[in-house]
Amino acid sequence: MKQIILFLFMSVVFKCISQEKQLQLVDRYWEDQLYLGVTYNILDRQPLGVSDSGFSYGFSGGYIKDIPFNRKGRFAIGVGLGYSFDSFNHGYKILIINDKIIFDIDNIRLSNELKLHNIEFPLEFRFRTSTVKDYRFWRVYGGAKISYNFSNSFGYKEAGEILTFKDVSRYNKWQIGLSLSTGYGAFNFYMYYGITPMFKRAIVGAKNINTRVMKFGLIFYIL
Repeated sequence: MKQIILFLFMSVVFKCISQEKQLQLVDRYWEDQLYLGVTYNILDRQPLGVSDSGFSYGFSGGYIKDIPFNRKGRFAIGVGLGYSFDSFNHGYKILIINDKIIFDIDNIRLSNELKLHNIEFPLEFRFRTSTVKDYRFWRVYGGAKISYNFSNSFGYKEAGEILTFKDVSRYNKWQIGLSLSTGYGAFNFYMYYGITPMFKRAIVGAKNINTRVMKFGLIFYIL
C-alpha cells in the first residue's frame, strides 16, 4: 500500500513539472485542476493532560472547478470536490458504560490511532501571476474547506489487545476549516486549521474536548 501511494505521489510531481511547457494557448484563461496533497497533522487545543504521540499524517485529492473573474485569470474562485484520509495518534481511549461513550486519557499510549475517511468540499479565493503562456507562476489560494466524515475508527492497545471502535457517534461528522496554499510552479505549501471542534458533546474527566485539527504539508495542482 505504501509503495502504491509513493508511486502515485511521484507521478503527480512529475506531471506537475512537465506542465510548465505544455499550456495550450486559449482565448480565455481557465485553470480547472486536479489536486493532491500530503500533510503532517497536529491535534490542537487538547485538554490538559492529553497529548498525541507518534506520527500523524494525511492524504487528499480531488477536482477543483476554476471560475476566473477576468480574461487574464489573475483573480478567480475555485469550487471543488475531493476525498481525504487522515491518521491521528490521539491520546484517548474509549469506554462504553451503560451504553454511553466515555472518553478517558490513555496514559500508556503504546498504540492509539484514529483513522478518518472524509468527503471534502474546498472553496478557494485565488490570486496568481500566471498567463495562458506560462505555468511557472506565484499563487496564493486562501479559503475554506468543508468536510463530511463517512467513516471513522478509534483504536488503542490495552493489556496486549487492540480495541477498535468504528463510527463513534461523538465524532463531529461535519467540520469546516480555513485553508491556505502558496507557492511557485509545481510545489505549493499548504496549511489548514479547523474552526469546528473535532468532537461534539464530548468530555474527558470534567473537561470539554475542544480539539481542533491542524495540517501542514504540500499540495500539487494538475491542469
